[in-house]
Amino acid sequence: MASGVNELLDMLFESVEEAKNVPLSGDKCMLDRAETLDLIDEIRGAFPMELAEARKLLAARNDYLASAKREGELIIQQAQEKAKQLLAEDELLAKAKRESEAIRRDAEAKSRELKVAANRYCDDALRRTEEAVAEAYDEIKKSRGRFRAAAAGMEPTQSQSRAYDAAADED
Repeated sequence: MASGVNELLDMLFESVEEAKNVPLSGDKCMLDRAETLDLIDEIRGAFPMELAEARKLLAARNDYLASAKREGELIIQQAQEKAKQLLAEDELLAKAKRESEAIRRDAEAKSRELKVAANRYCDDALRRTEEAVAEAYDEIKKSRGRFRAAAAGMEPTQSQSRAYDAAADED
């Protein structure tokens, strides 16, 4: 069946949109309760998948940062080893210190750049995931409210009707 939350929400929306009207009532409709509840259960089940994706992104970020740190440490270690080899003469010693310091600064700068890039990437991915989950959650709440109102056979109050109309205008 459907895999993503958005796809499931689309299916739920279509189910409500295509539902038959209740006789003598313009805003009320009849839905297949089992089918609608199944869709809502599938949506609930899809949320952990979305969260798992976010966790995977965080794990990838952490791996990326650890790799950058290891690379930086390796570069620093190589610089230190090179400096030790150049200690034989005073002139070479000064040159080795300058080179190792430059390599260390470059490694730290590269490590900072990699960390900033990884943080931006993860923040953007998490922001998009958060927005998608929030949007799906809001849509579920709206659909659930409309479903409950329709299922209870209640006439919507004026404020409920306006809220429903405003939500429909946003779609």
